Amino acid sequence: MGVFLKTMAASFKGAGGIFMWLIFIPLVVAVGLIIERVWVLYIKAGFSSKKLINGVVKKLKEGDFDGALALAKKYKTPLARVIITILENRDRSEEEIQKLVEEVFLEETPRIQRNLPLLSAMANVATLLGLLGTIIGLILAFDAVANVPAAQRSKALATGISVAMATTAFGLLIAVPVLFLHGLFSAQSEKILEEMDEVSAKLMNIVLIEKKVS
Repeated sequence: MGVFLKTMAASFKGAGGIFMWLIFIPLVVAVGLIIERVWVLYIKAGFSSKKLINGVVKKLKEGDFDGALALAKKYKTPLARVIITILENRDRSEEEIQKLVEEVFLEETPRIQRNLPLLSAMANVATLLGLLGTIIGLILAFDAVANVPAAQRSKALATGISVAMATTAFGLLIAVPVLFLHGLFSAQSEKILEEMDEVSAKLMNIVLIEKKVS
């Protein structure tokens, strides 16, 4: 592992340094996007969702609509917005409530799914830049075999192969974990949206039943 890290570090100063620095750019962008997605999907949007749902459903079963609304207002999440919208407008018709809920979904869905395509793009860019460095390294290696004097050939050949291997490795080293995290974030965003949809349908049924009873 130590040899690998030393080789990667040395590659930034060698013939393939420009490609290593180019690959470093999507790495920086990806790190920023990952931090932002973790904050939105796991800390902000996903914060205590089960606790909120269980608390609201419990109060609604007890007939305490005001208590359920007060509880939902303590949370600043997309799910809480859906709950608040339904409970605050429970005296309206089903069609009106549904339109208001759809508006919440239209506002929150882009925020939940924001930057996911860009994160995937950064992984692809890192991979393609690594591939470009590989091609340049192979060109240098073939040029060494064909045109460099015999005394310098082994060094030139080693330089070309080093550029090819280092850029490929660095590109994949970035792309693989970024794509893995992209998959996790995509799954989490789908989970949040499905949870919002499920809870909205459940609350709509409770509100409609309460209207019929009253």
